[in-house]
Amino acid sequence: MNILFLSELLYPHGSGAELATYLYAKLMSEAGLSVAVVTDRFPGEGEFWTNGNLTIYRLALCTQNRSIKYPTFTLGLMFSSFLRDMLKWADVVYVPRFWYWAIPLAKALGKPVVTHLHDYIAICPLATSYDMSEGVSCSHRGLICPPKSIYVHERTRGTPLARSIVSVGLNSTLGHYLGSLLRLSDAIVCVSEAQRRIIIERIPSLQARTTVIYNPLPELSPTEIEGDDFGYFGGQGYLKGFHTLHRAMVRLKETCDGTTTVHATRFTNCSEELAKSLKGVGVLAYGKLNSHEYEKVYGRVRAVIVPSVWQDPCPYVLLEAMITGRLVIASRVGGIPETVDASAGAVLFEAGNHEELAMAIRLVRSLDRDTVADLGAQNRETLLKRFNCETSARRLISACDRLA
Repeated sequence: MNILFLSELLYPHGSGAELATYLYAKLMSEAGLSVAVVTDRFPGEGEFWTNGNLTIYRLALCTQNRSIKYPTFTLGLMFSSFLRDMLKWADVVYVPRFWYWAIPLAKALGKPVVTHLHDYIAICPLATSYDMSEGVSCSHRGLICPPKSIYVHERTRGTPLARSIVSVGLNSTLGHYLGSLLRLSDAIVCVSEAQRRIIIERIPSLQARTTVIYNPLPELSPTEIEGDDFGYFGGQGYLKGFHTLHRAMVRLKETCDGTTTVHATRFTNCSEELAKSLKGVGVLAYGKLNSHEYEKVYGRVRAVIVPSVWQDPCPYVLLEAMITGRLVIASRVGGIPETVDASAGAVLFEAGNHEELAMAIRLVRSLDRDTVADLGAQNRETLLKRFNCETSARRLISACDRLA
């Protein structure tokens, strides 16, 4: 069976969704399927790479502006003989991110399409289903976002005014058609039951074509805990909940309740003044770390904090923490409770509640190292019982096989 992956980004670029895409491509090719991936090309990367049954085509696509969540779109590629030949070659077309304009092209050639949702693009053009202007999960029906919500979303992320206005125009108009494109898919994969439930509540007609397949796990081993600090790996984004963590750290500082250090990564635009201010409440801010630096930081961490405020379907940072034997402190929102599955090494708190988060940090900080190691091992065991690479790949292959 020939599977064509269309993904504007591919690991090591992107985030958890792109990691999952790479893992699926690797697992499916190792299972004997012929897999071709068409993706963007970054400086220093070759146009063509192959290994066994896996082939990756890297093209110069116009996707360098990552702030607008719309499909990779170039007229030259859309009407190219290359793409037409790739679609004809495929038995199944797999769309794991935002390349939705290719769905009708595939259907016109009689090819079945599997769309993999790692967010809420099916019901929200911003892919978040979160109204930042109100600070609540979005309750609007259909795919028309209120312009105010889009504007606040962009400005909160630091998007310049002109680009924010463009985003308002695009997302409040073209966003209406994303659901129509998605509904052309023959099968839709969600990454958690919570995500599927939210989407089906908004678009009941998708129920019969929607299934849940948990993301494959990265190849990580348990690592020794060499310190008593905490880790936060989500950057300064509002949806990731850093504002909640910051308020919790301020609260801990005000109460003079012991010493707590949080290693926070992905602070790419952190000024010296902000870094100094964060350090004053125990937050050590880092930019983008290489693998060696990341491992060094991770070794000092006994627990990973995931304070998301949006309905996070299945954050990879949570999976990585549990599989490496770390405790987790996370928001009780989206697919997070489903992922931790009441593990003894997980402490959940109400999303956005910094007082509860501060209490959870105190609790985990009070545990001795042996207890932390034991609870971390339980986290890993719990995760491995429910998340399995071979099972995930087999279920996705089975879905493709039925369509082919």
